[in-house]
Amino acid sequence: MFYFISGKLALLRPGFAVIDAGGVGFKLTVSDRTYDALSPSAAANGTVKLFTHMAVREDDMELFGFCDEQELNTFKLLTTVSGVGPKAAMAILSCFTPEKFALAVCTEDRKAIAKANGIGPKTAARIILELRDKMMAEGALPDTVSAASLSAPAPIGGASASNGKLNEAQEALLVLGYSRSEVLNVLHTIDTTSLEVEGIIRAALKKLM
Repeated sequence: MFYFISGKLALLRPGFAVIDAGGVGFKLTVSDRTYDALSPSAAANGTVKLFTHMAVREDDMELFGFCDEQELNTFKLLTTVSGVGPKAAMAILSCFTPEKFALAVCTEDRKAIAKANGIGPKTAARIILELRDKMMAEGALPDTVSAASLSAPAPIGGASASNGKLNEAQEALLVLGYSRSEVLNVLHTIDTTSLEVEGIIRAALKKLM
């Protein structure tokens, strides 16, 4: 019905925002990420633009707002999963950026996804089962991670010395309790050319802590 709403940010509270568009106050349910993005505008009493999705039920209608199209598209994708409704999708988007959610799905990181409020291990597994192939085919991964690297038998790469060091560092970080998606996301941002395994681990820990 509405693709986006633009207007004055009349009210902002954790979980929802009210936008005054042409004298009409639209209440939109928002994720923590969108709430944080709107906070500076609220302080400045500024004009904002939110992409929207209308959820219609038998006895209720609810308007959801998103700070960018990527978050909107991830929300729509999540609600195609069996047993995942709008509230569960918003809980996930409050826990992940769209890029980090895509990485968690594509690396089959159930532990990370299950950290979202109200999302248990079974639901996390279902999300991965239903979305992984679709997200990899649609290029939803961050630019720093390729689908080919996730499809390879080794966690990060092939048999080169550099990849061997990365894999050793990855295993060590996993033992420390970090999720696979967190570890992969960080390791792909580190220049490991002149680093040994210990140096890679130290560099990764600085980013993870």
